[in-house]
Amino acid sequence: MTQLDALLADLRAESAELDALVAGLDADGLATPTPAVGWTIAHQLSHLAWTDRWSLLAATDPEEFGSAVQREFTAGYDAVDQGAAEGVGEDPAKLLGRWRDGRDRLAAALAAVPADVKLPWFGPPMKAPSMATARLMETWAHGQDVADALGVVREPGDRLRHVAHLGVRTMGFALSLHGLPADRPVRVELVAPSGEPWTWGPPDAADRISGPALDFCLLVTQRRHPDDLALVAAGPTARAWLPVAQTFAGPPGAGRAPQA
Repeated sequence: MTQLDALLADLRAESAELDALVAGLDADGLATPTPAVGWTIAHQLSHLAWTDRWSLLAATDPEEFGSAVQREFTAGYDAVDQGAAEGVGEDPAKLLGRWRDGRDRLAAALAAVPADVKLPWFGPPMKAPSMATARLMETWAHGQDVADALGVVREPGDRLRHVAHLGVRTMGFALSLHGLPADRPVRVELVAPSGEPWTWGPPDAADRISGPALDFCLLVTQRRHPDDLALVAAGPTARAWLPVAQTFAGPPGAGRAPQA
């Protein structure tokens, strides 16, 4: 099994876990508000379907992707909210079918992308494994919002490593969005759900972040406020990164308020 095959298998598993949460929801269930202000569960699923659609276009027609970005994003990132709003009031079977079909088509398209080809995106171009990792991250993050809305506590597993890895890889990007320097290496030491240590960065780096992998993933996807997480940061770059970390492309996210 190649790296891409393994990533796509994990992406399918992550999607199936979210699917199990929403498969039985009727229109009222899909209208349940989530922690993302103004977004219901329908918004969350529609956003995933919308992003899969853009990812599929990037994988199958890079030239048209660039043209479509120029057409639809000239007014800023309103297109993101518009894509999420497509699912509001949509028949549950149609919305779920649209999401399922799109993610299946995307997985097939990514599996066919040559290993050396970089796909266009809203941020830096990326190869198919990175695109699959990004889709897994988004599925997990929006799945967290859905789980929170339904009062479900998900059991974390090893797929979190992909989210954590992307969180580390996007450190420089997140700092640059806020005009902060990223000239000092940061050591990240996390405890996986299994108890295994997951590490990134030079072992002797003075700047360090440590704590549970789940908390780190909630941080970098901006699903929890840093004050609500058991993460410890030491050093100026690590401490600056903690409150601004984000794995997603685009402008800085608003984050979440501390829980009461």
